[in-house]
Amino acid sequence: MDRMRFGIFMAPFHPPAGQNPTAAYDRDLEIIQLMDRLGYDEAWIGEHHSCGSEIIASPEIYIAHAAAQTRHIKLGTGVLSLPYHNPLWVADRAILLDHLTRGRFMLGLGPGALPTDAAMIGIDPAEQRPALEEDTDVLMQLLLSDEPVTKKTDRYNLVDARCQLRPFTYPCFDVGIAAIASPSGPRIAGKHGISLLSIGATMVGDLDLLAMHWDVMEERAEQFGTSVDRRGWRLVGPMHIAETKEQALRDVEYGIEDWFDYLQHTAAAPQFHPEGDTLRERVTWVNESGIGVIGTPDDAVAKLEELYKQSNGGFGSYLMMAHEWARPEAIRRHYELFAQHVMPRFQGSADRLLSAERYAQQRWEELNTKQGEALAAWTEKHAEERAARQQA
Repeated sequence: MDRMRFGIFMAPFHPPAGQNPTAAYDRDLEIIQLMDRLGYDEAWIGEHHSCGSEIIASPEIYIAHAAAQTRHIKLGTGVLSLPYHNPLWVADRAILLDHLTRGRFMLGLGPGALPTDAAMIGIDPAEQRPALEEDTDVLMQLLLSDEPVTKKTDRYNLVDARCQLRPFTYPCFDVGIAAIASPSGPRIAGKHGISLLSIGATMVGDLDLLAMHWDVMEERAEQFGTSVDRRGWRLVGPMHIAETKEQALRDVEYGIEDWFDYLQHTAAAPQFHPEGDTLRERVTWVNESGIGVIGTPDDAVAKLEELYKQSNGGFGSYLMMAHEWARPEAIRRHYELFAQHVMPRFQGSADRLLSAERYAQQRWEELNTKQGEALAAWTEKHAEERAARQQA
């Protein structure tokens, strides 16, 4: 596989009690700016409208805000709940962001994770996945074709609809579909030959979700005559690392229970339901379920190597699920440690440095002796010339 990419999947998660949402938005931006400076590749921003913790309602607006204050990192909707929107306007906004960011935009799509969001606009959960498949068909035609689209559903009516701009990125920016437990995401991604974001699919259990996701992708690609590329496959999971495992465990005592309480009792999302009632049980679940890591950089490296093997062929990106398990300074240190000690292991960025070091060490004795002899000879030559001038 080529150089693995790394980034963040930011819902975000902010416990509502005692929070200043304005300050929370700033903390999220500061994390993205830090990752931009540290050389991370991607940041994906979520869309949510209820439950009090995931407080970004428009990832497109937030991406435009972040793009103006970063330089290199690519920014994507992670994910935009397509059934909530008219696909024509989604296509137009995505194309606009692609132009404004000069190709740093990515479009992630999903059915909508929170049923409380869907309920407020009268969408039944049973409708969301079929709607995502139907709407993605329309959206991809709008993005890639000059032919007008006419399509009427219970949610919109398009009549000779078309986009007046082509994307800045040729032929189109990266489009990805989210997948958690069901095959709906891989079905859509394989049908169109687009990217897949496997969220929480790294858990170890009776069902190997990673294998299921990619198998469905390949089956659908063959069925519809498209092609899928593992370099576009992104795995998502939570991590928190520190210099020692003991420090990492102390760090997460700050906020990990808020994250568990939210996903267990507020967000009605059975497809992603962490287990454990006590702090110890919850930390153990993160490390033993396979979903993530609380530990050291070496633990993170081991987890990524394990996932690479589990994927049976590799994947292109690993995205850390953003959270506030720890205090802001500990979270920043986590991203610094990951960039310094984990990313180079999977990107080859230190390979030539290590090779250069080994080469120098192998020739140290020989070249050190020659260097010493050369310095001594020059010193002796200078002394001889000086003595000759003095005698003259």
